[in-house]
Amino acid sequence: MITKFLTKLKSIFFKSKASSETSVAKKTTSKTKKNSAKSSKSSKSKTRKDDSKKSIEALKAIPRVGAKSAEAFYKAGFKTTESITSAKDEDLLAVPGVGINLVKKIKNLK
Repeated sequence: MITKFLTKLKSIFFKSKASSETSVAKKTTSKTKKNSAKSSKSSKSKTRKDDSKKSIEALKAIPRVGAKSAEAFYKAGFKTTESITSAKDEDLLAVPGVGINLVKKIKNLK
């Protein structure tokens, strides 16, 4: 353990200025790359969340469809109101939390 410490001290004290400058430059470029990658990932996930929220809000505009039903329809693959109204009864009944009464009311909207 002491030998590791001493070798570390030697490497710190006896480094040339050129090698320390290059290591600092490498560290800063790697940090900027990491930060730019994080920001692009977070912006993509924010837009996905915004898109899903907008779609769910649009689905909630259907009469008798609340927040839970709209989210269930969205997760089942029904992203628009047209996709719900044009879907078969069996497909709509396969969505968790959707009953026959809701399906009948949605079909009466056509």
